[in-house]
Amino acid sequence: MITATQLRAARALLDIDQKDLAALAGLSLPTIQRMEASNGVVRGNVDSLVKLIDALTAAGVELIADEAPSAGGGRGVRLRSTARAAESAGN
Repeated sequence: MITATQLRAARALLDIDQKDLAALAGLSLPTIQRMEASNGVVRGNVDSLVKLIDALTAAGVELIADEAPSAGGGRGVRLRSTARAAESAGN
């Protein structure tokens, strides 16, 4: 699952606002606002959570779960290599 902190960090990495994320995920702005206001793990119906995670993944964000291989060993987000390469090519 994704935490509210991961969700805000993912948006920051993508440099998009809540309205943009709502459009990418096919969700309403109030739904995104409620998800980001969650304490800890994002709450929502399964369909909305799947749409959100699919949209973030398609945009190039890799969600890192607890105990997943990462330098810090904790939760977080990172851009996948392909997203970074595409971003660098655009600059």
